[in-house]
Amino acid sequence: MASFSADWRHCDQCAAYVARMVSHDRHDPTRHANLLSSALNELFEMSFHTRECRGALTCRFYRNGSFERIELTFPCSDEQRGSYETIIERARVGQALAHYLDVITDDAARAEHAILLGLLVNYDASVRLQKQNRGMLTLVVDLALERLLN
Repeated sequence: MASFSADWRHCDQCAAYVARMVSHDRHDPTRHANLLSSALNELFEMSFHTRECRGALTCRFYRNGSFERIELTFPCSDEQRGSYETIIERARVGQALAHYLDVITDDAARAEHAILLGLLVNYDASVRLQKQNRGMLTLVVDLALERLLN
C-alpha cells in the first residue's frame, strides 16, 4: 500500500491497464474499457484517500456474463468503515441520489463519500462491504457496464 499511495497517478494507471486488459472481448471494447477504467479509478482513489501506508492493496476482478465484480481490499480505519456502511445503508432505502446531490454540493464533504455515491448513482452499481480483519476493508462492487452501453 505504501508504494501505491506514494503517487496519486497510480490510481489512473492501474485502472487503465486492468480495464484495457479485461474489455477486449466486449461488444464495444473501447467504450467498455473507458467506463470500467473510470469506475476502477474511483475505487482506487477511495483506497488512496485513506492515507494508510501499512497493509496490502488487493484487487480481484470477476466476470459473470455482462456483470463485472471488483473486490478491492485495503487498509481502512473503523471510522471510515462506519461512514461507508452508513452511505450504503442509505442507498438501500432509496436515498442514494439525494445524498449524492448533497455531498457533491458540500465543499466540506469527504471526497471518498462522493466517489462511493457516484458509483451507486452514475454506474447503477451494487456495493457492499465485506468484513475483514480489523483495520482492513473489502469493497465488493458489481457493475453491469454492458447495460450502461445501451
